[in-house]
Amino acid sequence: MPLALLALAIGAFGIGTTEFVIMGLLPEVAADFQVSIPTAGFLVTGYALGVVVGAPLMTLLGTKVSRKRMLMLLMGLFIIGNVVSALAPVFGVMIVGRVIASLAHGAFFGIGSVVAADLVAPQKKAGAIALMFTGLTVANVVGVPLGTYIGQTAGWRVTFLVVAALGVLGLLGVAKLVPEQPRPEGVRLRHELAAFRNVQVLLAMAMTVLGFGGVFAAITYITPMMTRVAGFAPSSVTWLLVLFGIGMVVGNLLGGKFADRHLMPMLFVTLGALAVVLALFTLTAHNKGAAAVTVVLIGALGFATVPPLQKRVLDQASGAPTLASAVNIGAFNLGNALSAWLGGMVIAAGFSYTAPNWVGAALAGAALILAVVSGLLERSQARDGRIVASHTPERAAATGARS
Repeated sequence: MPLALLALAIGAFGIGTTEFVIMGLLPEVAADFQVSIPTAGFLVTGYALGVVVGAPLMTLLGTKVSRKRMLMLLMGLFIIGNVVSALAPVFGVMIVGRVIASLAHGAFFGIGSVVAADLVAPQKKAGAIALMFTGLTVANVVGVPLGTYIGQTAGWRVTFLVVAALGVLGLLGVAKLVPEQPRPEGVRLRHELAAFRNVQVLLAMAMTVLGFGGVFAAITYITPMMTRVAGFAPSSVTWLLVLFGIGMVVGNLLGGKFADRHLMPMLFVTLGALAVVLALFTLTAHNKGAAAVTVVLIGALGFATVPPLQKRVLDQASGAPTLASAVNIGAFNLGNALSAWLGGMVIAAGFSYTAPNWVGAALAGAALILAVVSGLLERSQARDGRIVASHTPERAAATGARS
């Protein structure tokens, strides 16, 4: 794998850290700005919505420049957003900083996926995408716990300055290691938008929303579930999240490895297993050991779907993949927001803290159904294509000559 993927992984590490570290620092931020923790939670919601909006917006703006230059501009935007957050004098300014940083998220992963895939041979594309996303998964193992520790000991503002420094490192890496890739000739906005007329692209994005949404339906409420149901001490939640992150790393790498060989079967297996494991989490959450194992499995199965889903979108939108790739990254965050809201609804309705697991299982099951539909549709289209080919004049003439 080329060294340029390391630069993309470093950028992904910084983005992953800033996205998730705020969850561990909400009490400190709320106390500093004298707002409630639910109000401070808008820093999470605002970031997610910024990703959804920023992914297509920044990608469209980037159609006028080379992909390398756009990646550098996005890392610059990421740095500015985190510096604004670190220096924010009031809560409103910090929200603005979080939104600025989030605008870089979707487009960086979307454009980065295209660049990563172009750097390697066709049979290694999913593995290259997975390697870039490894930065995001490792952020949950190293970046988020370390950032939380720094924030709780030296102050949360220091955490965001450190994340901004990671952005500088990522920017320098892109500038030094990523080769210049000229903007593809003839690519226009209408070409990029045309990809969304492909039903397979839409099905892949729907699988992204539902499949990864299933993961976050459970993980969003892992703290009350583990402390009030499983009986873990609050201090143990950090290590449970590290286990979740380790599962993400392993699943991401395995997903990339096998998606290059058997993409759709990989999706069938991982989405089906994810639905089963999420359903079982309603039972295993009552036992500490079983709960810890289940958290790892959810991370592994959830992120094993990321490389194949991203590659699926790239394959189906091969004529103009950049916008579709970025929008699919926004779809991951849309799934996060949707599942967190649905999980909160079932808890507010009076169900137990394990009830969001049923929501997650239902979402993953729905994603599996869409994967089956997509596979059957693809098989039908291939069969129709063979029938049409067999009835072409050239084919008919060849058949007549043989007879």
